[in-house]
Amino acid sequence: MSEKKHLQLNDIEAYKIAFNLSNYLWQIIQNCSNFSRDTIGKQFMRAADSISANLAEGFGRYSKKDKINFYRYARGSVYECLDWNEKCRVRGILSTEEYNYIFSVLNKLPKLINTLIKVTNNNLSL
Repeated sequence: MSEKKHLQLNDIEAYKIAFNLSNYLWQIIQNCSNFSRDTIGKQFMRAADSISANLAEGFGRYSKKDKINFYRYARGSVYECLDWNEKCRVRGILSTEEYNYIFSVLNKLPKLINTLIKVTNNNLSL
């Protein structure tokens, strides 16, 4: 008889991508000027960190409603990050390569999070 494998947080693709993105951004923000770091950098970093943090918190919640609520917060943070990313591009804080990489990663996340919401909604009864 084989043992059923329980889903772990690191099995969730959206979580892994968001976690890695926030660490990528951390390296960039640390090297910004004090002004850029204190104005845009800290807010961008908080928004990026909150994507994976909200996915983790939702994963740890018991009820379907709670889980989905936190997954929606994570999705909202993705869109906040898209705004910060654009501001960093316009203000010359990010290189074109950094901007493009962050933009491409952020654009993957809404679909992954929406799928997570749908699967949660369909598979949990509470």
